[in-house]
Amino acid sequence: MDIFNGILTGFQVAFSLQGLLFVFLGAIVGTLIGMIPGLGPITAIAVMIPITYGMDPAMALLLMAGVYYGAAYGGAASSILLNAPGESMSVPTTFDGYPMAKQGKAGKALAIAAIASFVGGTVSVILLTFFAPALANLAISFGPAEYFALMLMGLMTVSSFSEGSTVKALISATVGFMIATIGIDAQTGTTRFTFGNINLLEGIDFLVIALGLFALAEVSTLIFERKEKGSFSNKLGSLRLSKQDYKEMAGPMGRQSVLGFLIGVLPGAGGTIASFLGYISEKKLSKKPEEFGKGSVAGLAAPEAANNGASSGAFVPLLSLGIPGSGTTAVMLGALIVLGVQPGPLLMNDHPDVFWGVIASMYIGNIILLILNLPLIPYISRILKIPRPMLISLVIVFCLIGVYGISFRTFDLYLLVLFGILGYFMAYFKFPAAPMLLAFILGGMMEQSLRQALTISNGSLLIFVQKPIALTLLVVAFLSFIVPIIKNRRKKEIEVPLNQNL
Repeated sequence: MDIFNGILTGFQVAFSLQGLLFVFLGAIVGTLIGMIPGLGPITAIAVMIPITYGMDPAMALLLMAGVYYGAAYGGAASSILLNAPGESMSVPTTFDGYPMAKQGKAGKALAIAAIASFVGGTVSVILLTFFAPALANLAISFGPAEYFALMLMGLMTVSSFSEGSTVKALISATVGFMIATIGIDAQTGTTRFTFGNINLLEGIDFLVIALGLFALAEVSTLIFERKEKGSFSNKLGSLRLSKQDYKEMAGPMGRQSVLGFLIGVLPGAGGTIASFLGYISEKKLSKKPEEFGKGSVAGLAAPEAANNGASSGAFVPLLSLGIPGSGTTAVMLGALIVLGVQPGPLLMNDHPDVFWGVIASMYIGNIILLILNLPLIPYISRILKIPRPMLISLVIVFCLIGVYGISFRTFDLYLLVLFGILGYFMAYFKFPAAPMLLAFILGGMMEQSLRQALTISNGSLLIFVQKPIALTLLVVAFLSFIVPIIKNRRKKEIEVPLNQNL
């Protein structure tokens, strides 16, 4: 079946009354779940497996796909309004989204996020339509050495997050990597850094660290530094975007939609790496990098386009190879097997309604999400109208419920408070929190890829130089680390003579 006949089959499935209903329901449920820290798309899809049992496989996947990319939309709301990212891929949205909300531009920030998400999702689904089989071969070419190089590149770019000291950014990243090693070693089965506490055997959950370092730390700052933070605005602001805003958004949305899609194609990479790398690369390309972290339009549009692009890209290995591209698509893989459908190279011929139906549903789903999200912005942003003492209390309760709902352990609540205190002091002493969180997210995958690569090469490090893709990524990692340091030194060398002359 060629592409045009296939997409026609897909639209017949997606535009049926039942197909439209499931896409609509999935989009709404996904958006609502994305706004709630602790209830990510993985949990939602896992709960839906028994609900979809016995359904037509195409309709079941349409529903689950709607939840998946709907959650990518919804995650922006809590990140922008409360500085409380519920999913790891929503963390970069807080860097510029929350400062915009503090400046009374919450409506503008939510509108930018909705439009960037729509563009990222639409561009990536077009790429998915035409390049899925070819990109599946690219995904196969990535082995442990290439994945290690990709993760290292992500860690080396932490210097880009540092507005001041690069050393502080690297210290923060090192602490994050150390936290990632806590728990049972997956390869040897030995315990590491648990100090005899059984609650640490499974490691520390991402949500505990994210809500502690961002949400609770911000709440602590609001409480202890009332005068300094008195400028926080509870106004929605205009939803209209100027021509200049669209101009600033256009480049980042286009570039990061493609980048996010390509990263999403790689099994295991997912929206988290896509959104972080999207933010980092856009900051490096920007003519105004000093505006990033202070309410930059490009800084908000880039990660939103990237993580939505990655959400569609993750379907390439799932549908073409039967390999999940993320944790969420891994759950979908299990759901399809339960429904009697085996994803892989034969899926396109054996079940064209499933393969092309889910692709066609993404076109419809992105339009539905844009239509839903823009009118709902005034209602979503009403959370800013809540009086400050009540809002602070609600954020604290929100964080406690979200963390406790994952494991039902009070120990995680103590950890949440601990990371909240740590986040407050990091902000006070100007240690960036983003590098720590990024290192924590990538640390486990990076360690596993390094061990696998060394096992394949019998302990030889030459494997990272002998593979062209790995070598290229390592060179990019080195340059991304060394170039900011050279720039800072040159800047200081120029500033010293100027100060002497004055």
